[in-house]
Amino acid sequence: MVISHVLTDGILHVTLPCDLDVTHRAAAALETETLVHAHRPRIVQLKLVGNHPSPASLSALARARRMCTSLGIPLTVVGPAAAQQDASAEPTAA
Repeated sequence: MVISHVLTDGILHVTLPCDLDVTHRAAAALETETLVHAHRPRIVQLKLVGNHPSPASLSALARARRMCTSLGIPLTVVGPAAAQQDASAEPTAA
């Protein structure tokens, strides 16, 4: 698999590598589409890992957005900055 995923509480969390290349772009989009059709989640959350996604990663994201829109499934996109903010918001033990 090119992507990784987890399904929790009706939310499909898909992680898309930021260094995706053109040869794997279609596979990533197809895997995402297959997961959405198989699980029919309430929401799809696509996470781009890394600060500088490749053009192929952005293309796979665009394909996922079009597919989710056509199915009426909300799509959210998060990146590493959001993940860092979530980690910094966690309470620390004193």
